[in-house]
Amino acid sequence: MAAMFDAIPPEGATRRVRAALMHKVCGDEEMFALGASIARVVEMASSDDQGTHDLAYYVVSDPALTQRILRLSNTIQYRTPGGTPVTTISRAISLLGFDNVKTTALAMLLVDALDSSEHAGSVRMELEAALCASLVGREMARHSFFQGAEEAAICALFKNLAPLLVASHEHERYREIAALVAGGKHTVGQASQMILGASYDALSQAVLAEWKIPDVIVRAQASLAPTAVRVAANRGEWMRQVAAFGLDVARLLARTHEPAGSKEALALLGRYGEALDLDRSRMDALLSAVQDGMRALLESMNMQPTPRSEAQEGGKGLPNVLMLATLDAGEEEHEGLHPSGKPKNARDLLLAGVQDVTQMRASGGKVNDVVLAVLETLYGALGFRFATVCLKDAKSGQYRARVVLGEDSARQQAGFAFPVASSRDLFHLAMENDADLMISDASSPKIRDLLPEWHRKLLPDARSFIVLPLVVGKVQLGLFYADRTLPAPEGVPPDETALIKALKGQVLAALGQG
Repeated sequence: MAAMFDAIPPEGATRRVRAALMHKVCGDEEMFALGASIARVVEMASSDDQGTHDLAYYVVSDPALTQRILRLSNTIQYRTPGGTPVTTISRAISLLGFDNVKTTALAMLLVDALDSSEHAGSVRMELEAALCASLVGREMARHSFFQGAEEAAICALFKNLAPLLVASHEHERYREIAALVAGGKHTVGQASQMILGASYDALSQAVLAEWKIPDVIVRAQASLAPTAVRVAANRGEWMRQVAAFGLDVARLLARTHEPAGSKEALALLGRYGEALDLDRSRMDALLSAVQDGMRALLESMNMQPTPRSEAQEGGKGLPNVLMLATLDAGEEEHEGLHPSGKPKNARDLLLAGVQDVTQMRASGGKVNDVVLAVLETLYGALGFRFATVCLKDAKSGQYRARVVLGEDSARQQAGFAFPVASSRDLFHLAMENDADLMISDASSPKIRDLLPEWHRKLLPDARSFIVLPLVVGKVQLGLFYADRTLPAPEGVPPDETALIKALKGQVLAALGQG
């Protein structure tokens, strides 16, 4: 095997390899979309309510991602004390934490984009290393005094980006690098430099910079000296150390199920212990926590741990690879839909949402979080294509959409607005009479006559919808609105109506306290 690599490519050839690889991973339409999505999620900041809302909207807009985040929040590691299932992304963010959900969403973006049936074994092995490294970063952030330490989980996730991209897009080069390293005469950095014209770490930095990822994350991918690591002078240096440590731990856990006390673990402790404030007991606790977290993460994604023999062979045999498009196919939550698109188990979904929102309020959830959780429940449980919360804007003298979910949401949020001044249309009548409306067929002449012109233009295909006024002490604050493109002759039975009113009641109570 070694003889195949006796002749190292000349410098000009490696430059061409690097240039071709950069063009492939950054110029390809799918990779461009991946970079744009990653940049968008990375930009979301947890410093205010808007960041939480942005992340929740992003997750909810992707049904597969929504399902996986909810599965993660319902695994044994995160299960709520009372065993109440988590059914909304708002609650998941509250339970898991903003940064945990954000990093998990980034990890799942990588999984979705880089799953490769042709080179599944190698890609899967590198994906698991990236996921595991991010969990190490998360654990290290918990005990750090640096402000914004949570970003270390993202830095660690991307530490393995280059091997992942090369395994997916240039598998022959990936195998050549692995063979050089296996020969024992070259480090990973040296081997990747020889074959690609850039080390894996430098390639990760180049790709992230091309994707317009913040510079502090890009710099954290830089290689460390092979000697013992010194205590960091600043947050950026510390994140660089954590990223390198995270990937080293991930490689160790890929080799053994019982890493605590092993020769490799002690070697890592000797190199990183002083810099990262780790002793033997903290190291063992870290390894155990990461292993538990990895099991929960893989379970949430329907990914079974890669057998060592398959990982070592870099094999092609990942059966049903990742299974991301068919999660839960045929399980009980898929009980079918009415022709309108409304789930037949709407009552169960509404009940779970009521429990979720009640628990959120009991634990001190903010008004905005409660509103979003209710909107999310209505949107999913009743099968709507568009849903919004519309609130009074005193400055403009209008009721305006503040939060939206569903199709073409940006355009509809901009257009969903109407004057505060009373008018004999359906929306004003609902608020003035504090009447919850469930319209099964908006094409009915009597209903259509009550629809204002702005609604007909903005949502001309709305055939069934609900309007839930938000009125506190005769003060009209706004309303919930959600619609479908098909009529809903099945209607809303009394038990579902009671649950919808209970959801609205939680919002009114939160608004009243606020």
